[in-house]
Amino acid sequence: MAQQEQWQLEGSAAELYERYLVPAITALWAADLVDRAAPQSGKRVLDLACGTGVVARVAAERMGGGQVVGLDINTGMLAVARSLPTGAGPRIDWCEGSALEMPFTDSTFDLVLCQLGLQFFPDRSGALREMFRVLVPNGRLALSVFSAIDHTPAAKALAEALDRHLGPGASATKRSEHSLADADELYRLVAGAGFRHVTVHTITQNIRFPSPKEYVRLQLAATPQAGLVSGMDAGHRDAVITAITGDLSSSLAIYSSGGELTFPQEAHVLVARR
Repeated sequence: MAQQEQWQLEGSAAELYERYLVPAITALWAADLVDRAAPQSGKRVLDLACGTGVVARVAAERMGGGQVVGLDINTGMLAVARSLPTGAGPRIDWCEGSALEMPFTDSTFDLVLCQLGLQFFPDRSGALREMFRVLVPNGRLALSVFSAIDHTPAAKALAEALDRHLGPGASATKRSEHSLADADELYRLVAGAGFRHVTVHTITQNIRFPSPKEYVRLQLAATPQAGLVSGMDAGHRDAVITAITGDLSSSLAIYSSGGELTFPQEAHVLVARR
């Protein structure tokens, strides 16, 4: 138990994200997204806003041969991505750069993947036009964004608790994860960038954490929300985590069993062609 109590202080946010949140959350969505995209051996694939690279690694394993590139603007995330071993399949090239001005020539890729990133881009239409530009004619796009926060109970409960305990607006970063929740708006954005055969599916994954407290600790250590408590001393931070955990334990009681927290998380998954 002592080791679990200390993990939040060990390693960077990017390292903690890869160690804890990728297995619990993003690996599930990555498997689904790559299944739908079905990257083929010998093709060229871009993982846009790749983070620590889970989508790129899953795609490479499925392909056997070809080219995979991961692009992200976050230096810390890319450092973790580069440090991880790659399995079977093509080597992955990691590049630092913006989704709004990708460092690639026109018609470079056969498939662009973008998992849970589009909602954060300051110019979504511009990013989609860049995705269109770097795809070959008839190339494919597969992306995902979280749906309404109301459809992910733990996220909603956490956002409300953050506002109660850390002040109005403390949940802004958490809520921004769900800022492209309207499936019709997503469809219009992608079609407006020139893509054809656009389809959107709303998918639910069941997310598991050892306890509500571990969920809270990870959210406040391994995500951009870490900034909310980074200036606190250990005692103050632990008190905040305990208070927020108490709120979550109460509001998410129906999702807890034997101490474990299991809750639905919903996202829109879109596929299209250039």
